[in-house]
Amino acid sequence: MEQFGVLSLIPAAVVLCLAVVTRRPLESLLAGSVVGLLMLDPGNILTGFTDLAQRTILNETIGWFVLVCSLMGSLIHLLLKSGAALAFSIAISKRAKNRRVALLSTWFLGLVIFIDDYLNALAVGTSMRRLTDKYKVSREMLSYVVDSTAAPICILIPISTWAVFFAALLESNNVAAQGQGISLYIESIPYMFYAWAAVFLVPLVAAGIFPAIGPMKQAELNAMNGTAEYSSLANAEVDEEVMEQVKKVNAWSFLVPMLSLLVITWLYDINVLIGIVAAVVICVLMFGIQGVLSWEELCDAVLDGVRLMVPALAIIFSSFMLKDVGEQMGLSMFVIDTVEPLMTAEFLPLVAFIAIALVAFATAAFWGVLAVAVPIIMPLALQLGTPMPVIIGAMMSGAAFGSHACFYSDSTVLAAQASEVGVMEHALSQLPYVFISAAMAASLWVFMAIF
Repeated sequence: MEQFGVLSLIPAAVVLCLAVVTRRPLESLLAGSVVGLLMLDPGNILTGFTDLAQRTILNETIGWFVLVCSLMGSLIHLLLKSGAALAFSIAISKRAKNRRVALLSTWFLGLVIFIDDYLNALAVGTSMRRLTDKYKVSREMLSYVVDSTAAPICILIPISTWAVFFAALLESNNVAAQGQGISLYIESIPYMFYAWAAVFLVPLVAAGIFPAIGPMKQAELNAMNGTAEYSSLANAEVDEEVMEQVKKVNAWSFLVPMLSLLVITWLYDINVLIGIVAAVVICVLMFGIQGVLSWEELCDAVLDGVRLMVPALAIIFSSFMLKDVGEQMGLSMFVIDTVEPLMTAEFLPLVAFIAIALVAFATAAFWGVLAVAVPIIMPLALQLGTPMPVIIGAMMSGAAFGSHACFYSDSTVLAAQASEVGVMEHALSQLPYVFISAAMAASLWVFMAIF
């Protein structure tokens, strides 16, 4: 790892500027990676790029992500093709009589699917899209509700992939005794201020108590006036194709695979990959035996679902390449080393929150930045006397904030994919709400520091 100091921010700045101007995150990410490689070794750019791509594809996390998201695409497509998702949407729409109830139902469904943020975003966005279209809710608003519920609720519920990962991190760094990581994590939940703020701001926005602002206001106006690029009519052809299927299925045809996914994931120690494999198998067998679809159609649906996830996977893959370049340039260490002198006992949680958010935003690697930051920040917290639950809450909040604000993070991309809206449209329209939640969280840490 080389130390480029402040120059290590250049690749991330290139990505940010290009993405805002071009609205094309994939090309922007690749450009940022190339700029970083030129800074690292300008005379060896071709070899550097191919080595970077190979190293990324062999990354264990990328492999897991590709498998989970590809199979989630298969499950979603099976539920769409069979008419099960439509049947579920119709059942919900009988109870949701207006846009407010439709959005609050989306929020509530996000609270229920707390096992994993990827699963949450893909499942909720897909199942509620038709219902929100019916009431002329913009896809930007739908993706905001989905995204701002997914990761925060996974942080706040201690039986999620986020909780299991961070508890293991606490134990491996001797912050918590073996087997006590989850207990310490649970003590920290009240101090995860950003997650609490994000989760509770969503229903206020959904109910219209907090108004649409910034790009979201224009998106909502476009949806209400029918001038948005998408509309419920855009899905009319698809609905006609599956309308006959709806006669063969019902809401339980959607709920059984989804409940199986949640239960099996939980039974296998929050292993989402095992859960999604089991759910796809259950879905194929259930629809095949019932005669909802032929076996050939089921196999085609599985493969078509994988293909649907390719654009999202390409963006995530490119973000991992950028993260690798940032690590080679010492980006994470630069940010943390820069803010370390500001870390006093009173203001350590606030500074940790900001520092981790900045790194997570620049690298789109919120789990990775936690792995880097824990060995640095935790000993400092012990030395200064900052309570462990408070600093853990600040670190988790920073990771969630950075993930939400970053337009090429996996949670942002998947929420946009599930809601069928552009990644940049989703990211820019939710940004004001993300910063409002962050400001609320920061204010609480300032209050704690002063009083």
